[in-house]
Amino acid sequence: MSAFTRSHGEYEISDDPARLDLDVVERLLHGTYWAVTRPRAIIEQSIANSLVLGAFWRGAQVGFARAVTDGCTIAWICDVIIEEAHRGTGLGKTLVEMLIKHPTIANTRQILATRDAHTLYEKFGFERSGDVFLARNFGLKLKAGAD
Repeated sequence: MSAFTRSHGEYEISDDPARLDLDVVERLLHGTYWAVTRPRAIIEQSIANSLVLGAFWRGAQVGFARAVTDGCTIAWICDVIIEEAHRGTGLGKTLVEMLIKHPTIANTRQILATRDAHTLYEKFGFERSGDVFLARNFGLKLKAGAD
C-alpha cells in the first residue's frame, strides 16, 4: 500500500509506482513538447529512478508527475502532466503541491524548467531564474538525516 495518498474531489493521488499505467504515462508524455520522442524504455527507467505520483479518476490514471532527487539536497521537478479532459479541475495544482511537499523532497532545494507554466509554479514559491528555470527553497539550510 502507498505511503502517501491524497484525495482531490473525485481524484486520488498516490506515490505508489505499482499503480501507474505505463501506457497512459507514455501517451501523456508523448503529447508534450518536452517528451514527445522519449522512448518507452527510457520512460520506464526514469520512473524506476524517481519519486513518482499518479493521479487517478475512478481508478483510471489521468495524471503523472515525478521528481529526480537524492532525497537530501536537490529535487528536479519534471514530467508534470494532466489528461486534457481533466485540466481546469485544480488537479494539476494538487499534484504539484503533493509532489513538492512529499516527505522525500519537502526539505530539499527544488528546481524545474518550463516554457509555459511559470505562474503555476510561482504560486508554490518557485522563483524565476531566466526564461525557463525556476527554483524553490534555495535559502534552505540542509540537515543530514532530515525526514
